[in-house]
Amino acid sequence: MNYRHLTAACTAALALAGCSTVADLPAERIGSATLLLANGQPAGTVQILRAGNVTTMAVAVTGVSPGVHGIHLHTTGACKAPDFTSAGGHLNPTGRTHGSLSAGGKHAGDLPNITVGAGGSGTLNADLTGSPEDVRGWLFDTDGTAVVLHADPDDYRTDPSGNSGARIACGVLRAS
Repeated sequence: MNYRHLTAACTAALALAGCSTVADLPAERIGSATLLLANGQPAGTVQILRAGNVTTMAVAVTGVSPGVHGIHLHTTGACKAPDFTSAGGHLNPTGRTHGSLSAGGKHAGDLPNITVGAGGSGTLNADLTGSPEDVRGWLFDTDGTAVVLHADPDDYRTDPSGNSGARIACGVLRAS
């Protein structure tokens, strides 16, 4: 056996392994929720994923009216129908104003709108604001966090809720 070739092959393999990027690493699921409509019917799922220094929320909705809807993280992990006001206001641990278009925004509960197609389904992947450690602490604190889907689009500006209308679906995040 030629040790020089073996050493060269091992060195090359180690060098190539060091070329991996964070995007190549598998995401770790740190939480999830099932969205429910006021009548108790399922409306979709939410996954909270961490890959390196990024925490992402992946949402899939179904059975929802077509159009553009606001979706936010809310301060309390409670979803009492029919109006889901038990979820509290938007998750805002750093005291910022609402909306990516406002001068003092955006806060941790702000997310992009989700577009629901004619068939009643839509998806959204959004990176969450804050370090992975902060996000985990905010989402899974003692009173929990809810994900709320709204009837109307978020205008990304109006404080405190983006003028996004009634709460039509809600899910409590659970740590994985």
